[in-house]
Amino acid sequence: MGEKAYYLAIDIGASSGRHILGWMENGKIRMEEIYRFQNGLEKRNGHLCWNLDRLFDEVVAGLRECKRLERIPTSVGIDTWGVDFVLLDAQGNMLGSPVAYRDGRTKGMDDVVYRTISETELYSRNGIQKQIFNTIYQLVAIRETEPELLGRAERFLMVPEYLNYRLTGVAMNEYTNATTSQLVNAKTQDWDWELLDKLDIPRKLFGDIHMPKTLVGKLSGRMAEAVDFQTDVVLPATHDTGSAVMAVPATDEESIYLSSGTWSLMGIERLIPDCTEKSRKHNFTNEGGYHYRYRYLKNIMGMWMMQSLRKEFKHAYTFEELYELAHIGRYFRSTVNVNDDSFLAPDSMIQAVQDYCEKTGQEKPETECELLYCIYHSLADCYARTVAEIEEVTGRKYDTIHVVGGGCQDKFLNRLLAEETGKEVYAGPIEATAIGNLMAQMLRTKTFEDLMEARKVVAKSFDVKRVEA
Repeated sequence: MGEKAYYLAIDIGASSGRHILGWMENGKIRMEEIYRFQNGLEKRNGHLCWNLDRLFDEVVAGLRECKRLERIPTSVGIDTWGVDFVLLDAQGNMLGSPVAYRDGRTKGMDDVVYRTISETELYSRNGIQKQIFNTIYQLVAIRETEPELLGRAERFLMVPEYLNYRLTGVAMNEYTNATTSQLVNAKTQDWDWELLDKLDIPRKLFGDIHMPKTLVGKLSGRMAEAVDFQTDVVLPATHDTGSAVMAVPATDEESIYLSSGTWSLMGIERLIPDCTEKSRKHNFTNEGGYHYRYRYLKNIMGMWMMQSLRKEFKHAYTFEELYELAHIGRYFRSTVNVNDDSFLAPDSMIQAVQDYCEKTGQEKPETECELLYCIYHSLADCYARTVAEIEEVTGRKYDTIHVVGGGCQDKFLNRLLAEETGKEVYAGPIEATAIGNLMAQMLRTKTFEDLMEARKVVAKSFDVKRVEA
């Protein structure tokens, strides 16, 4: 009997990261979390930034844990959130600070971009949902405020690509994350060179775009020495939602998915993009997926609002207690637009919710019960409207919603989703992002013939529950 082949998914989110080993056993995917670490924003020079040096140290610490456990992975894949990036100089050193998408530096940069290209034309080229923190606005902010940085820059890498670079010495751009930049042409599936020229962003920064499953390289000599083993670094869908959608146990355009975490990403999988004006007005995005699929979805603020509320509550409630409190507050009827910019990075989420209700002439939530139900109800309401819009834009009805990711454990929100939409709702798998990351690596070694086979194995391997409304 041959040795078991292990694969390592390094899944890094806005608040934490983890190393998850995966392997096949009796026809099912098995997983074990072997290392976990914290992540968060830091204030530097007046900006909200990521500490990428510390994140990289954590990546290495988790690799060392593989050695300690004597479970050396065949390959390693890293996924993170989208849109954020670093610029490197000719020596491969980072220029400036790795500013985070929640920072305010992009305020007003949409107007600067639209002086060069209209919002309508921009969408017709890339089909990406307008969000003020998209990479395009971040790069224009650098062009406007720190032009010398762009002048010295030789390479543009998104966060997971930068971590890969630190591991291997190979600078490689990946498709699913590149599309979140709003700089990839939806039809050519390559950088929009004409757009970059119009915006005066140097072409030389951007390398060839590679698909999930591509080998980045082996660990550099120094890194192999540091972790005491050698392995391949492989591209998963490096955008975490790209990985999560791979793990949805359903096939193309069969059902609606909701990848539920800090952000809620709700949509369908399509084989062709929709860059029409109707799609733009509904604010849908055509992000890249595995093997040139499109994740036709809407970014919704998600559990971030709930996470922020909990930090402000005086008592550290269990999730069951939070559901109970929210249930008590169900008499409260005020709702908020969860995608309003005021909820992106407020000093106090409680204050932001109260201010929004006051500003819109609604009753202000005062108690913890009212605050919780207000956000739960607002999220469910937003999901239901998004489902209706998907059906309107595509001209078809969907019977099923698959909720994946950490947020699928939220029983209260799942029930509200089923009630508000009238659809069959299935919750699971919880670790969708890590599973999708592992799937890409396993597809590379031909453990699965194709994505459809891999998804069938996911459905068999992990707990997926039907939600009762």
